[in-house]
Amino acid sequence: MTTAEQASAAEHATAAEQATVAVRHLLDPLTAEEIEAATRILKQDRGLAESARFVYVTLREPSKDVVLGHRPGGPFEREAHIVIRERAECRSYEAVVSITAGEVRLWRELPGVQPAVMLEEFLGTEEAVKKDARWQEAMRRRGITDFGMVMIDPWSVGYLGPEDAAGQGRFLRPLTWVREGDPDDNGYARPVEGLIVRFDLDRMEVVDIEDHGVVPLPPRSGNYTAEAIRDPGNVPHFPDGPRQDLRPVEITQPQGTSFTVDGHEVSWQKWRFQVGFTPREGLVLHLVRYQDHGTLRPLIYRASLAEMVIPYGDPSPAQYRKNVFDMGEYGIGVLANSLELGCDCLGEIYYFDAWLNDNDGRAQLIKNAICLHEEDHGMSWKHTDWRTGKAEVRRARRLVISMIATVGNYEYGYFWYLNQDGTIEYEVKLTGVISNGALPEGQKPAHGTLVAPQVYGPNHQHIFCVRLDMMVDGPQNTVYECDSVALPPGPENPYGNAWVVRQTPLRRESEAQRVADGRAARYWKIANPGRRNATGEAVAYKLVPQDSVLPFWQPGTSIARRAEFASRHLWVTAYDPGQRFPAGEYPNQHPGGDGLPAWTAADRPLENTDLVLWHTFTAHHVVRPEDWPVMPVTRVGFQLRADGFFDGNPALDVPPPEHCHHQA
Repeated sequence: MTTAEQASAAEHATAAEQATVAVRHLLDPLTAEEIEAATRILKQDRGLAESARFVYVTLREPSKDVVLGHRPGGPFEREAHIVIRERAECRSYEAVVSITAGEVRLWRELPGVQPAVMLEEFLGTEEAVKKDARWQEAMRRRGITDFGMVMIDPWSVGYLGPEDAAGQGRFLRPLTWVREGDPDDNGYARPVEGLIVRFDLDRMEVVDIEDHGVVPLPPRSGNYTAEAIRDPGNVPHFPDGPRQDLRPVEITQPQGTSFTVDGHEVSWQKWRFQVGFTPREGLVLHLVRYQDHGTLRPLIYRASLAEMVIPYGDPSPAQYRKNVFDMGEYGIGVLANSLELGCDCLGEIYYFDAWLNDNDGRAQLIKNAICLHEEDHGMSWKHTDWRTGKAEVRRARRLVISMIATVGNYEYGYFWYLNQDGTIEYEVKLTGVISNGALPEGQKPAHGTLVAPQVYGPNHQHIFCVRLDMMVDGPQNTVYECDSVALPPGPENPYGNAWVVRQTPLRRESEAQRVADGRAARYWKIANPGRRNATGEAVAYKLVPQDSVLPFWQPGTSIARRAEFASRHLWVTAYDPGQRFPAGEYPNQHPGGDGLPAWTAADRPLENTDLVLWHTFTAHHVVRPEDWPVMPVTRVGFQLRADGFFDGNPALDVPPPEHCHHQA
C-alpha cells in the first residue's frame, strides 16, 4: 500500500469511527458524520468533480434477515445509498458506500434516468428564469416590469412525449405568479396565465417559451395574515380582524409523558417501534410491534408513504401539464418543515431532528422535523347497566408521530396514530394555497371553480400510495378480500335479512390488484395462517379503506401510464427489498410502466409468504371558494384494525378516568 493509500485508509477509518458514535440501531437514519463520511469516501474513490451533485445520501437499510436476527449490543455495518447527478457530463450515477469499511461497494451509471430535482435547482430556477429576455418580454406584454416581485414555481416537466424523455436532457416547466407591493404578499392571488417556460437544469437556462395570450392579472389581493385580513381589497376580508372571543386551551402533562425514547426507538403503552426518515419519503416507521400478555408481537416491518401524484383535470395550456410526483420528482423529506411548539404541535412534545445532505454532500440539519406526542382521543369504550345505573367508561389516548412538508404552494401533514386498542391510523392533512389559474373578467371556468374575481381553482386530485411491509405475528401472511354479501331468498335466507362476509384469498399478484367497493363494505384482511387465536381462527389485521375515489384520467394517457399504481386501491406483492416505490425508482421524466405494473407481471404466489401491501387513497379536490386564499385542512387516510389478532378488547385494561364522576 502506498503512503497516499495508507493516509486515505486512515482518514476513512477515522471518519467511520466518528460516524457511529450516535447510532444505536441498524435502522437509525444516517448521522451528520455518516453523511459526510460517505460523501468523502465516494469523492476520493471516484475522483468526483465539483459538477457532481449529490441528490440523495441515505441509509442503505440492511436486509430484513439481518435486522430481524440482530441482537442488542451486536456489531452491524452501516452503508449509504447515494444518487449523483453529474451536471458537466449530463449523466446520473448510483453508489453504495460502506461507511464501516470505508470503501465504495457499488458504482454504476444510470443511463436514461433523471433523478429527483435537487433543492439547489429548485431555488436557482427562479433567478435564472427572470434573466431570460423572452420571459421578460412576455411579462412586459402583461404590464409587469418589476421582476423582483415575481414568483417562479419550478414544476416538473413530467413526460408528455419523446421530447421529455430523460435522455433528452434534464428539464423543468416553471410557472409564474406576481406579488404586489410587499414581499409578504400572496403572489398566488395573481397567476400569469398562459405563460409556459421550458427550463434546462443542467445548463440552468430557459430553452423555450410558450405564450398563449395575455390574460389580465386578477384585481384583488388574497392575503391571510392576521394584519392583512382587515384590508377591504382582500378576498375575503374581515374588517374587525381576528376573533376576540377565544379563550386559551392548555394541554399539560404535569407528570410527564407516557412514552420513552431511546435514540430512534419509541416505547408507548404496549407499542414499540423505530422512527426513520429519508429525503424522499420523509417519516418512516420500522418494526411496529404490540406487547400482548408479555409477548412483543410484530405487525409491520416497514411503513411509509411511497408516492404521491397530483393530476389536474383541466385541459388549458398551463394546467394539463400539472401531473407532479412530489416524492419521486422532489422528495418530501427534503422539503420537511422545522416544527414549532404551539403552532404545528401542541402539548408535551418530543422532536426528532433530521440530517440530510446538501447537494455538495455536506450534512444539513432540519431541526424538529418529526413531532411525537400523545393526545386525548375521546371515548374508547363505555357501557351503562340501565338496571343498576352503574357506568363503566374509558377514555382513549393515542400516540401521534407526524411531519409537515411544504411543496411549493401546498402543505402536507403526514400523521401516524397508534391507539391503545391496537388500531393504527394514517392520515394526510392537506392545506396551503391552491395552484390556480386566471380568467378574463366575466368568464367562468369549465374545469374548476371561481374562488375570487378572475381567479379559479382547477379540478384536481391528490393521490397517495402507502407501502406496508406487513408482518402480522411473523412474515408468513396471506391477504383475503372480504365483502359483505346479501344472500338471495331461499332456505339460507328465509326471512330476507341474512348476509355473510365472503373471504377470497388473493393467491397471486395478478389476482391482488383490487378496487375498493363501499357497497360491499370491502376490506382486506392480512392473516397469519400459522398462528391461531382463542377461537381457532388465524390471527389477522384488516386494512379498512376510507377515501377511495379513482382517477378520472382516460386510459392510455401519459399520466395513466406513469401512475398506473393509482388505478387500484390495493396491490399485494411478494417481498423484494429492491421494490420500494410504486411508480419505479426514478419516475422523473419517465414514460411509465415501471414499478407495480412491471413487478406484478411476474405473477408471484402470495399465500403464506412475506408480503407487501400498497394502498392508494385520494383527496378528490373540487375546489370551493372556501378554499381561498388558504385552504382549511382536508383529511384523508385509512385504518389498520385488529381482526382476530387479540382474544378480546385489548383496551379493556386501560384505567378508568381519574376525574370521571361515573367512578365516584
